[in-house]
Amino acid sequence: MKLSARNVIKGRVKTVTPGAVNVEVVIEIAPGVEVVSIITKASAESLALAPGKEAYAVVKASSVMIAVD
Repeated sequence: MKLSARNVIKGRVKTVTPGAVNVEVVIEIAPGVEVVSIITKASAESLALAPGKEAYAVVKASSVMIAVD
């Protein structure tokens, strides 16, 4: 797999929750650390996502904002 995105985070699928059109996918990247994504049902089916399967969270953005209180 080759990607232009610089932020590729390996983990395991924790949950796959289908909705009417989209699917919420939770990937655990470390114990207690999760990344959540909403993808289309077609994409989830194409990737054969299921709990326990190894997957990557790929983040590509032109900016990432940081905030503090």
